[in-house]
Amino acid sequence: MLDLDVAGVARVGESGIEIEGAPDGVRFEPLPEDHELLYSLVGWDEKFAAHNAALWKHGLLVHVPRGVVLEQPLYVRIANAVEGGSLFWRLLIVAEPESRFSVIEEYASATPELSSYSNAAVEIVVQQAAKVEYVSVQNLSRGTYHFASHHARVERDAELDWVAGGFGSAKGKVRIQNDLAGPGATSRVTGAYFVDGTQHLDYDTFQEHMAPSTTSDFAFKGALRDTARAVWRGMIRVEEGAQKTNAYQENRNLLLSKTAHADSIPGLEILANDVRCTHGATLGQVDREQLFYLMTRGLSRAEAERLIVRGFFQDVLDRVELQPVRDALAEALEARIPQA
Repeated sequence: MLDLDVAGVARVGESGIEIEGAPDGVRFEPLPEDHELLYSLVGWDEKFAAHNAALWKHGLLVHVPRGVVLEQPLYVRIANAVEGGSLFWRLLIVAEPESRFSVIEEYASATPELSSYSNAAVEIVVQQAAKVEYVSVQNLSRGTYHFASHHARVERDAELDWVAGGFGSAKGKVRIQNDLAGPGATSRVTGAYFVDGTQHLDYDTFQEHMAPSTTSDFAFKGALRDTARAVWRGMIRVEEGAQKTNAYQENRNLLLSKTAHADSIPGLEILANDVRCTHGATLGQVDREQLFYLMTRGLSRAEAERLIVRGFFQDVLDRVELQPVRDALAEALEARIPQA
């Protein structure tokens, strides 16, 4: 789905991992099983994470030294290709202080009809004053079941810009957690998903503010068609002593059929008294007045609906800093809207 100019490429499958190129001084290599940060964020405290910890083979380490700035992203493609098989994937990203770089991760299948099982675990450590842009796009076959745990730790004055896209799989459950662990830490999570047919996507997100003067900004939007289902459960937790926290989360769903269903469940757990925490969650069908207005201007119903869906996702796409990723997500969403 992505066509990029990159600094390094890793291709992962059931048979192994192939790595092409890496900038000088950057560790872009198979993940050693004895790395000191391995399992520090995603361990084995729930069954899918435990399944991954027991069976992963071909992991990747991305370790960028202090002060290094990469102009081009590092790209990882995870592709399942064995009918009836399983792929266990693990990624560890370490950003040393004052480094800055981007990692793009794409999940895909060899064929649209492939039946498979995908299990992923991603750990991201953003050290003091570093900035990481992390993109994870899931476009697996309709016969694949996908489970993933993504967990990041953002330290003092560091920044994490996270983009998540969900388009494929039969059923998928993804956990996204951000720990704002140092004063001045910032995380921004932007997500877009589109499901149709009998697809079911489930997102469980957690923003944990552990230090004072931290900021988190979370925005997810999804469109659903046919009998598809989506579940989002989001929690902001502000620990005792994490004063001056500024946290926001929103999830908005557009239902394109009367049989599609979305559950949106925001939550707040605040143990400090000097904070600003807000959330929003909505779901609804295409506005009939908007549809009528566009159709009176000569558009067919399908064309009008496509235009409304594009507008619905535009503010989320505008949050994506990497232009090639923004374009790819827009094209993926466009492809899912029926042609006129």
